[in-house]
Amino acid sequence: RSGVSKKQKKTWSSLELRLMVVGSSGPSQFQLTNAILGREEFPRDTTSISGSRKILGELAGRRVAVISAPNLYDKDISRVKRKMELRRSKCLSVPGPHAFLVAFDMAKISPNDIRTPQLMMRRFGRRCLRHCIVLLAYDGSPDSKALEGVVQNTDWPLRHLIEDFGGRFYIFSKDWRDRSREQELLQKIEWMVASLGGACFSSGTFQKAERSVKKEEKRLMKKMAADNEKAWSELEKKYLSDELYRRKDAHTASISAEIRAKAEVDNGWLRTSLADVTLASLCVIFRT
Repeated sequence: RSGVSKKQKKTWSSLELRLMVVGSSGPSQFQLTNAILGREEFPRDTTSISGSRKILGELAGRRVAVISAPNLYDKDISRVKRKMELRRSKCLSVPGPHAFLVAFDMAKISPNDIRTPQLMMRRFGRRCLRHCIVLLAYDGSPDSKALEGVVQNTDWPLRHLIEDFGGRFYIFSKDWRDRSREQELLQKIEWMVASLGGACFSSGTFQKAERSVKKEEKRLMKKMAADNEKAWSELEKKYLSDELYRRKDAHTASISAEIRAKAEVDNGWLRTSLADVTLASLCVIFRT
């Protein structure tokens, strides 16, 4: 029992589900993003991205925001750049992700994969493993029961890796067009979140990210105040009564969403990290 009332469950199920997709190396996390959204956001052979992204869509009718960052062991980006993108991924998921979906290739478990739980605790916080589900990429249409039996009954590194994440795992097809089990995947995620009281994950750095995003939102809102007043004046000339309020509400919602999106990818916390990247690049240039 999760301790969440039916009314709470109904309200929560209508909210956007924030999913942080994490990969150790290789294409698995990008294949998982495609599988969740049911479309090809990343080409099948994608193994690396240069920056964190938030992609909106639906999973089995539930609104989701999927946050993808560079792989934990991506060798194509510098340590300083990786730190900045880690910060950006946190800003994109504020006030925090409802679940971390940790993707691996079922047929290729590397030494780096085995170290993923420890690295995640360092990057996101000690309690993050309670909010994790292991997602195993499988090439073909998965026979879930048969494959789950193989994972649970075989003494191999993958089984021990899953145990580090609380024993929660799910097998998904690398073919994003296969939607036969999307409802099952959504239920798996929702059950875990409900078992934790329906709350998202948070930590000191996620709270710092949230404060930075809110501060930037206030700065941008103040900067755009004059333009908003002008827009509202134009609306007052065109519409009356209920229609005027409806138009104003729609305009306010649109501006708020635009400002939030800007604040998530560019704020004081990220600008500090960007300065570190620039300084590191200059040091490399001077050394050469």
